Amino acid sequence: MPIIVNLDVMLAKRKMSSGELAEKVGITQANLSILKTGKAKAVRFSTLEAICKHLECQPGDILEFRNEEE
Repeated sequence: MPIIVNLDVMLAKRKMSSGELAEKVGITQANLSILKTGKAKAVRFSTLEAICKHLECQPGDILEFRNEEE
C-alpha cells in the first residue's frame, strides 16, 4: 500500500502511549492499532484532526505517500 502511517514515530517523539492517545482522541485502542499498522481503509477527518491536535503535528507528519513504481 503506498500510504505509509508514521503514527508510531510521532508517538515516540511526543513520548505518548497509544492508549493515552486513543483516550484523548476518543477511539478504541484497537482502532488506533488498525490505523498505526496501515490496515485501515479510511480515516475520518475528525479523527485525523484530533490526532494532530493532541500530537501537535500536521497530517503530513503522520501520513506519507510512497509511489510503488519507484
